[in-house]
Amino acid sequence: MTAPDTRVRGRLALGALACLACLVGAAGAWRALRPAWQAPPPTAANAAEERMQDFRDALYFPIREFLDGGNPYHPAVMFAHWPVRQSFNLYQPYHLVLHLPFALPDYRVGAVAFALASLVLLVLLAVLAAGRLRPHVPLAVGTAVVAALLVLSQVGKAQLYVGQVNPLIAVGAAGALLWRDRHPRWAAPALALAWLKPQFGLPLALLLFARGSRRVALTGTAVAAAASLAVVAPLVSRGGSGAFLDSIAANLAHAGQTPYGAVDSMTAQRVDIAAVFFRLTGWAPPGAEVVALVGALAVSAVLVRRLDRAGAPAAADLLTCLAVVVAVVHQPGDVLIAAPALVAVAAVWWPRRRVRAWRPVGVALLLVAVPFAHLHFVGLAVRDALGARADVTLDGVALVLAWALLAAFAAGVARGRTP
Repeated sequence: MTAPDTRVRGRLALGALACLACLVGAAGAWRALRPAWQAPPPTAANAAEERMQDFRDALYFPIREFLDGGNPYHPAVMFAHWPVRQSFNLYQPYHLVLHLPFALPDYRVGAVAFALASLVLLVLLAVLAAGRLRPHVPLAVGTAVVAALLVLSQVGKAQLYVGQVNPLIAVGAAGALLWRDRHPRWAAPALALAWLKPQFGLPLALLLFARGSRRVALTGTAVAAAASLAVVAPLVSRGGSGAFLDSIAANLAHAGQTPYGAVDSMTAQRVDIAAVFFRLTGWAPPGAEVVALVGALAVSAVLVRRLDRAGAPAAADLLTCLAVVVAVVHQPGDVLIAAPALVAVAAVWWPRRRVRAWRPVGVALLLVAVPFAHLHFVGLAVRDALGARADVTLDGVALVLAWALLAAFAAGVARGRTP
């Protein structure tokens, strides 16, 4: 067989793979989008409805309250005025304006539009991930495959099922990491998007600063702060600064004692170090969350710098994303921010998979994939075999171990092992 024939057959195989991925991805996307129009319009009677609950509780009705002249950060206000189950967490105030178009129409129209926009963001995230594969696979093929895997995965489906804003945050985080050196002017606003939830923005900004992208970290944080201040101003003007601060205090107090903790409870689906330690031992040491936050970020800040200096930026990106997820309160779906870095590290690891120093990286990749593969039938199997507690602990254990293995790899690189 001649070389031209081999190239033609290779292109045909890649084309067939792309077509298959598009068909499978389209079927998965259709299935994942159905909750947006199947969920009933919210009422007090169906507040326990999980489909699109984050869109309902964290976007649509908080923005409606803001437009009506109220303060959506006060739990008592939201529960009195709207059919919500969860209080509005401390999202950046600019969220109330950024997502305004989805709260202006009828609820169902807004929900479907938001789900479609989230799907587009997942595809955009796949484009950013496939860009890391461009030396090996054409961008279109890589995008089709990664996008299909995302919409079929538990992490991807969860974003659309409950209507989370994580796809936007993930695109922001991926952009900040991808463009921080070559296009810092793009990386800064991308980081500002990741600041939409402070538990993403703060650790990511600190680690970017530690990696030498100080202008990106400071400018992105400043952009997010300026955008939020523009929205805070009318909130403060409505009742005064004292009333606004009281609402923030009430918000924090409610979060600490709410009977419905969703997946943010220590005993539910949190994947950060402090929560995983509690579920494994039954013990929550005083200040465990602060210690985990400071410790994980301090260790990661040192090691990502060493990976950068050793010429392993993909591994540094993945360690950065995992550190963000395990350092502070996070849920399994939040590991979506690691998708592009996961693909990049897999591409780097594959030709080195038999090198002893890279074996921990291969195990870490499998562990990061656990939340993506934790589908409903997998959860049922785990609960039947090991119990409900094991099911909600599995993802957290996998991610904490993945972070630890990558940290150990980075420490080995620092001791002179070739990356």
